[in-house]
Parts: sequence; C-alpha cells; structure tokens
Amino acid sequence: MKNKLFGEHIQPNCNYCDNFNRNDNNLGCIKNKQIKNGKCRKFAYNPILRMPKSEAKMMQFKKEDFEI
Repeated sequence: MKNKLFGEHIQPNCNYCDNFNRNDNNLGCIKNKQIKNGKCRKFAYNPILRMPKSEAKMMQFKKEDFEI
C-alpha cells in the first residue's frame, strides 16, 4: 500500500490543483469545473503547488523571566 504525502483524503482546493489556470489575466479551471459539495470531478492534486503553513513566531523572553 502506498502512503500519501499529505494523508489519505485531500480536500479539493483550486490553489493546488493541476487543472487551475494561473495566468495573470484569467484565473479559473481549465476544465471549466468548480467545487460543489466539497467535491470536484476533475481535481488533480499536485503537492508542489501547496504552500506550507507559516512558522509560529518565537516568544521574546527577558532575563527576569528565568529568575526564581
């Protein structure tokens, strides 16, 4: 059994679909489809197009925070 990169079930999102047209003047599906009820028949997941979540910001500590 093959392991999926991001799990078994990927929610359809046009931002990381191979069929999404990314031209500057025309955004939309190449296959003229849209997500209905959380599903798209022509959704083709491409993990390279997925943007990683931003990192959590580190908290700033003072010297006084470590004193007993």
